This record gives sequence, C-alpha cells and structure tokens, in this order.
Amino acid sequence: MKKIKETDKTTILSLSWRDIKSPKAGGAEVHTHEMLKRINKDKYRVYHIATRSEGQIESENIDGVTYLRHGNAITVIIAAMRFYALNKKNIDFVIDQCNTHRFFTPFWVPAKKRIFYIHQLTKEIWDYSARFPLSTIGKFTEEWMLKLNRKDYVITVSESTRDELVQRGYDKEKIKIIHNGVSFKPWEKEKWYEKEKAPTFIYAGRYSPYKGIDVAIEAFALLKKQYPDAKMWIIGKKDREYVEKNLMPICIQNNLTWTDADDSMAGDIISWGFVTEEKKLELLSRSWALVFPSIREGWGIPITEAGCVGTPSIAFDSSGIREAIDYGKAGYLCEENTVSGLFAQMHMAISDKIVYSNKRENAYVFSSQFLWDKTGIEFERFIEQLKERNNQ
Repeated sequence: MKKIKETDKTTILSLSWRDIKSPKAGGAEVHTHEMLKRINKDKYRVYHIATRSEGQIESENIDGVTYLRHGNAITVIIAAMRFYALNKKNIDFVIDQCNTHRFFTPFWVPAKKRIFYIHQLTKEIWDYSARFPLSTIGKFTEEWMLKLNRKDYVITVSESTRDELVQRGYDKEKIKIIHNGVSFKPWEKEKWYEKEKAPTFIYAGRYSPYKGIDVAIEAFALLKKQYPDAKMWIIGKKDREYVEKNLMPICIQNNLTWTDADDSMAGDIISWGFVTEEKKLELLSRSWALVFPSIREGWGIPITEAGCVGTPSIAFDSSGIREAIDYGKAGYLCEENTVSGLFAQMHMAISDKIVYSNKRENAYVFSSQFLWDKTGIEFERFIEQLKERNNQ
C-alpha cells in the first residue's frame, strides 16, 4: 500500500469484496461502479479496494475510479485498514459495502467519515445457500453485525431494505435511497421488437436456488398444459451441473424438452447462455414477459431493463422486487410466492389482453425513469450534504 498525494479534492475510499471486474460481479458491483464513476472528478477522487481474483491486475483506473486489489475476503480487510491508516488525513469518506461481507469500519474509521452501503439483507437467502447449522449461524451473525452500523449514514437501493434497517434501529433520516438504473436509453416504442407469435416467457439471471429458476420452470410446465405452443427462454451464464442436478428432473417429470439456442430452437425451454447486451435486450423485447421469482433482491435490474424495451415482468412479492415492479402497477406481482402463484400471473398475461396492454405501458413508463446518470446525481448530492453537515 502506498501513500496517496495530498489534494484539494474530496477523497472517497470505497470498500467491497468484489469489484466491477470480479468473476462473480453482480448487480451490487454494477450499481457501485456506475455510482462512483459518475461523481464529478474535478471535485472528487475515488479509490476502491477489493479482493484480487486470479488473473486480475493489482491496480488500474476504470472510468476515473482507481481500483486497488489485495488478497482474499479476510486479508483485504487488513489491506484496507493499512491503506486508511497511511492516508487518513487525506480520506474524507469511507464507504463500507455490505454484501455478505464487510470491513468493520466502526472499529477503525471515525463516525463522521463512515457510510454504510447495503443493497439487501440476506435473511432467508441463507436457507438456500447453506445447510443447517451454517444457515442458522449466517442469519444470526447477520443480525448481530447489522447492529454495528446503526449510527452510520447509509446508502441503499430500495424502500424495502430501508424499512428493514429502520426495524433494526437505524435512523430513517440518515438513510439515502439511491436507485439502480439502466445503462442504455429506454427504447422508443417504434424500436420495440414484435412479440413472438407463441406465448414466450424469459428468465434472465444466475442459476441460483434463491433466484427461483426452478419455480419458473415448474410454473411453465403447468402453463404448457393449457398452451402447448408456449416457450421459455433462459439467458445467463450456463451452469451445466446445476441444470442437470436441479432443473432436468423437473423437465423430465413434465415432458419438457431443453435445448441450447446454438443447437436448436425447437425445445420447450431454450437456453441462450451468456449473450451480448444487445442480444439480451432484443430477447427481452421479443418475449411476452420476464419471469422473476426471486425471494429477495436489492432491486431487480432485469425488471427495469425489460420494462425499458416494452416487456412487463411477472415477479414474486419480495423485498426489493416489489419496488422495481411498482407494487404490481408496472407488471404482475404474485399474490403468493409459489409455483401456483407464478402460474396464475403467467396465465393472466396470456389470457387478458387488456390488462397485458396496460401492464406493458406502465412497465415502460415506470422503468424509463431509472437511469444511471440519475443515480450518479443522487450520489453526489448525498456526499455534498454530508460534507455540509461535517463542516457545521
């Protein structure tokens, strides 16, 4: 770790265990980078410390943000502490991002410099990602560690997460909601693709138990009984092991055929794998609806992306997701977070053309307001407010 130069600029140190180029980077890392890169670099300089994955370089500047990478999930905490100790006179704010990992800044950063940054609580996700007793330990540890940052200023991305923090003793007035956005201009309606002739639903995301891809396929199996020509598209990095172990048994039990888009388009379920941004938006626009049965999210960026290209979403009534779908006004919100609940909304998307047309229009109007440029403006405004308070 080296000492940084003195400057008149406000210096921000951002901490997270993954950065925008990490192999497992997701929505949280995208939000972080899009937010940091848009702050006025004539007034601010930004350093970001994260772990170093195999093949990553130790230091690089991306979009005006200096990324420093060190060690693993444990040793990166020590590296961050050393960097701060060496440069604390020149660091104005430290952002501690909680994403099932944290840097314990309340123990080594003064309160006026601390910002706690959390997209979502993990809670029941532990039940999907770990077995007992680790799941129980994880949930208990999360609740205990959340107490550490109750006095901090907070950045989060949804009303759901804010309300859950308030329930745990956080000051609502110190919590700033900075929404997610999309990196493209919402399409003009003339650019929307025509919908597929057969009812076609799409899932976009990782192959993860809590994301609900298995629920989506079970609901689709029920739908096929009434609409034999219906299709399900899946986009996202392929996980052959997960598919064979968790999804193929559902397909076999319900006589559903699974094919890769590179091989055939004749299957009931077509896996597109990882696609370019342009292709993803095309597929979202051609689909009738995005299915998003996740049990918990910070926001649900695919819902916003789909809305911006003229496609409504069908989603679980879950933390973070309900805001992205405007509590059911800008899409279909399940009355029950179950297979039957998802099936009911998929059926409605096909059977009621008037409701579908309204949901589609509302999804477009609502989603189009969430842009990364707006996110950057809100972030800088928040930092400016903190600077004013510290100078009082």
